[in-house]
Amino acid sequence: MKVTFIDAGVLIAASRGNTSVARRALEILDDPNRSFASSVFVRLEVLPKAKFHKRADEVSFYEDYFRSVDHWAEPGMTLVETALLLAQERGLSALDSLHGAAALAVNASEIITTERRDRPIHRLTQVKVTTIDSD
Repeated sequence: MKVTFIDAGVLIAASRGNTSVARRALEILDDPNRSFASSVFVRLEVLPKAKFHKRADEVSFYEDYFRSVDHWAEPGMTLVETALLLAQERGLSALDSLHGAAALAVNASEIITTERRDRPIHRLTQVKVTTIDSD
């Protein structure tokens, strides 16, 4: 079973769209050969605005996904210190470095993102980063 860390953009695409990116996102989320990993940081990215804007179907989608997650990265200073190192070494944003550190903490083999290949998250070398962006 491949442990896969799903970035917030993938969840947003899957919950909102009928685009090629949304279809790829749903294919990944429906893959029976994957076990999913996440963190409170992904939840923080997707749930608050969906709840604030009263998008009940979107909220339900996210909550269903988070219930299916098998591997949760524990927030704490160890994760934050790893994220800080990743950010400094690779020029990552705060959230991308936290996602990278979380993926490493749960031994994910891959991060799936909607970020274009020229974005800093693809500078991670400790874990494979795959985009479903069409560019």
